[in-house]
Amino acid sequence: MEPFSDKKIIESWVKNVAPWVTAVQQQQITSRRLVTDQAIIDAVMTSSAHLSIPTRKVLDIGCGEGWLARELSQLGLSVTGLDVLPEFIREANKLGGGDFRVMAYEEISAQNLPEKYDVLVCNFSLIGKESVEHIFRVAPSLLNTDGIFAIQTLHPVTSCGQDPYRDGWRAGSWAGFSDEFCDPAPWYFRTLESWFKLFRDKGYRLRELSEPINPETGQAASLIMIASVASPYHQIT
Repeated sequence: MEPFSDKKIIESWVKNVAPWVTAVQQQQITSRRLVTDQAIIDAVMTSSAHLSIPTRKVLDIGCGEGWLARELSQLGLSVTGLDVLPEFIREANKLGGGDFRVMAYEEISAQNLPEKYDVLVCNFSLIGKESVEHIFRVAPSLLNTDGIFAIQTLHPVTSCGQDPYRDGWRAGSWAGFSDEFCDPAPWYFRTLESWFKLFRDKGYRLRELSEPINPETGQAASLIMIASVASPYHQIT
């Protein structure tokens, strides 16, 4: 297997389900506790309100153990969560708060998900290459009219480190996490320009962009992008 690939991401996560569940449920991840968890909740709620849609149905792609679905369900939303790992889905179903299903990214399509959604949300779950491009292709076919596509991801500027600022695979790291984690997943780095191009080329209009700030570091903790499908839209089959 190639050292950097979408398949390698899944291979890594298979090994790290248990420590990840512990880290999320015990709020061990400082940036999430301080900033990014609430940031994506606020983004889903406020951006959809601005678009004047009911936001009754949400599809959480890469839902992990289902924390976001549980939070949104408490706000009155109906959430379907998808993840490729059965271990995550078992944990999510045990805790409740949504309709959780095992589904690989490449299986996500209007054929496999005939229901339409008001919001598609990807919270730090778009870290691959081909898998991300697939989600961008099929998302319009899953959205209701005026639906929104909400993404929270690593901020390209603050996550670039000492590497050149250009698209490409990067080695992963569990720095700052417990010793229970192993074999960090690689991730595909995209510049801000590249993210914008991906939205444009796949037929979206970027409506909102925000950069949640970590109050301890003063740096951007993440990048949140809210898009809708540009009109006219030709259905993807």
